[in-house]
Amino acid sequence: GGIRIATDYNDSVRPLLVPNVATMNGAHSTHYSVLPDANIDHLLYGWNRDGGPIDHDLMVGDVRIRNIQTNIRGWDGETRRLGNSIFVFEVADLCIAHFGHLHHRLTQEDLVRLGQIDVVFAAIDNSSTLRLDSLMQVLADVEPRLVIPMHFHFPGALQTFTARAIKDGFKVETATEPRLIVKRENLPLEKTVYIMTPSGS
Repeated sequence: GGIRIATDYNDSVRPLLVPNVATMNGAHSTHYSVLPDANIDHLLYGWNRDGGPIDHDLMVGDVRIRNIQTNIRGWDGETRRLGNSIFVFEVADLCIAHFGHLHHRLTQEDLVRLGQIDVVFAAIDNSSTLRLDSLMQVLADVEPRLVIPMHFHFPGALQTFTARAIKDGFKVETATEPRLIVKRENLPLEKTVYIMTPSGS
C-alpha cells in the first residue's frame, strides 16, 4: 500500500522521503532522533523514556507493527531493562523483524511472541551488541529464511559473520544494487544471508 517505514530513525541520516512510520531505539544517537520530522505520522520509540514497558501494536495502512522489548547494556556495562525493542512488521503475507540493539538471547516467551519470522535485520558487529555465538543461537531459534546484516562497518565483522553463517548452513549473497524487493513467493528456499552494501556492490 505504499507505506514508508524508517527504522533506527536518527538525526544523522535521514531517508529522502518523509516516512509514514519511524521506529527508534535508545542504544545511542544513531538509533534515535531528538528532532524528528513533524510530518511523520507515527513515531514509535522502542523504550519508554519515563521507564517501564512500552507496547506498540497498530495498523498503518496494510502494515501491522508491533514490538517486543528486550534489555540493553549501557556504555558503563550495566543492564538497562527494556531499553530496546524488536520491531515486527507484518505486511504482504510476510513477517519482518528488526532486532535493533539486541544484547541477549531470546526467552521462550519472546520467541512465542515473535511467531514465524521470514526476514530478520540483525546487528552482526560481535562487540557492541550480541557476541557471535549468541547471535547465531538467536537466528537458529527464530529460523528466518532471510537475514540482512546490520552494523557491519566494524572492522572484520562482516567476514567473521559470513564465515560463521556458512559454517552454520546459510547461503550468503551480496546485493548488486542498493535495494531489495521481497515477496512471499521469492523468499529463498534455503536460509540465506543477504548483504546490502551502501553502493550495492
